[in-house]
Amino acid sequence: MAAPKSCALWSYCGRGWSRAMRGCQLLGLRSSWPGASLSARLLSQEKRATETHFGFETVPEEEKGGKVYQVFESVAKKYDVMNDMMSLGIHRVWKDLLLWKMRPLPGTQLLDVAGGTGLAWVLGDAEELPFDDDKFDIYTIAFGIRNVTHIDQALQEAHRVLKPGGRFLCLEFSQVNNPLISRLYDLYSFQVIPVLGEVIAGDWKSYQYLVESIRRFPSQEEFKEMIEDAGFHKVTYESLTSGIVAIHSGFKL
Repeated sequence: MAAPKSCALWSYCGRGWSRAMRGCQLLGLRSSWPGASLSARLLSQEKRATETHFGFETVPEEEKGGKVYQVFESVAKKYDVMNDMMSLGIHRVWKDLLLWKMRPLPGTQLLDVAGGTGLAWVLGDAEELPFDDDKFDIYTIAFGIRNVTHIDQALQEAHRVLKPGGRFLCLEFSQVNNPLISRLYDLYSFQVIPVLGEVIAGDWKSYQYLVESIRRFPSQEEFKEMIEDAGFHKVTYESLTSGIVAIHSGFKL
């Protein structure tokens, strides 16, 4: 999952990322949460007062942003250590594969949302991006979109800010496609990950939310349909590690 206040997505290979990005124009968008700015709080208050999910809990929509913000405030200091522990370091391979699919060239305009990769930072809302239409060549979001209150709105905004021919890339936890591995993964997720969170980060609840938010996220096919509904074409996905995560791709034509 992506932490709004820590450069978590590519921090493990910062120098390598810088070399890969040399000559590219990369913007990192930090998600704006209640408490981060007055405009963000006002935006949250204007959204319709209906219910949504926070893990397995049902909460008013206007409360979810604050709850997610608190989660990432809590886990930020141990974020990279916990990612290594929880995934046995495999999260690094997943992120390398995302970068390989991106293949940016000098001059490419990149927007990385909620991940921490940016050379230039902008505070904003993934559901209402502070950028003009048709601005970016590539939009990436890794382990962040499942924390958005309105995923459909975030996808529509991704489509809006991409240039014609631009590419959407999303790395996110997904649905395990092997029944045996799925049972073992559930056991590990619910019985081990929160314990690791308590022992290493002193935070059981945040990692319980992590596990629950993963289970609430749409399957690969369902998310593919959501991306298509937002206007993207040639939408595909690649399941990694038996479907524990998937990389979704789509183009604005």
